[in-house]
Amino acid sequence: MAARSIASLTLSFGLVSIPVKLYTATESSATIRFNLLTKDGQRVRQQYVSARDEQVVDRSGMVKGYEFEKDRFVTFSPEELKALQESPSHTIDIVAFIPEKAVDPIYYDKAYYLAPDKRGGKPYSLLVKAMRESARCALAKWAWKGKQYVVQVRPLEDGLVLQQLLYADEVRSLDDLDIEKVPVTDAELKLALQLIEQISADHYDPKEFEDEEKKRVLAAIDEKIAGKQIVVQEEETPAGGAQVIDLMQALRASLGAKPSSKTKEAAAAEAEEPAPAVARARKAPRRAAAAAQEEPVARARARSKK
Repeated sequence: MAARSIASLTLSFGLVSIPVKLYTATESSATIRFNLLTKDGQRVRQQYVSARDEQVVDRSGMVKGYEFEKDRFVTFSPEELKALQESPSHTIDIVAFIPEKAVDPIYYDKAYYLAPDKRGGKPYSLLVKAMRESARCALAKWAWKGKQYVVQVRPLEDGLVLQQLLYADEVRSLDDLDIEKVPVTDAELKLALQLIEQISADHYDPKEFEDEEKKRVLAAIDEKIAGKQIVVQEEETPAGGAQVIDLMQALRASLGAKPSSKTKEAAAAEAEEPAPAVARARKAPRRAAAAAQEEPVARARARSKK
């Protein structure tokens, strides 16, 4: 089925205006969705109930409110909220061209495709080629559905992608996680780099990966339609706790190398590094248990000497 545009816009920079059409880049309809039903198979409807008297409230009797203190709200009418919205604009106004890798993907939100509209083919192709040659993408402002967006426009194959970007206050900082800084040895780093090199690839092909859960759900739906009973398999829970593996040993095992084949540098570095905390914690109970067993024997020997 041919793609259908959702808007006709103008991509503008300087005195150049490019008529474009906007298309969704992702397919939300591909997601499997379930409906809520009663146990006898009837659809159910969602209702809003007053938290005070448990009465059902119709939408016409609702207003939107912002909670500024516990259980205290300021309310807004639809007219007041509409007055606060950004005026719609059919222009994507480019404000700067930046290096193509300047935007961290963590700021990426929803993606759209831009295609040339009537009489837009030549300037569209020129912009795509110019951005490729300069290794730059565009930052632009765009008002869409009552909200002002900062967007990135970047070349992809023979076309352009419009990527909505999150604002700074919409992205959490890693500094809030208080991540522990643990030093690593040169030997560990060397083995890790070898492992990275061993399983490196030069590109990402999304067709190499499939949604395994989606396949299982679709297969189960087909079985249900065919009247078959789905057999639920219980997952086996491994006995005991997780095995603690030495980091160097795990790296060597991943590389397919034997511990005896360690280099002199790796062996020296490993000898110099302190014992892992988990290893010390694991050995401590054993020493305590051994001491507890030896104590009665020592007492008996002392009494016999007397």
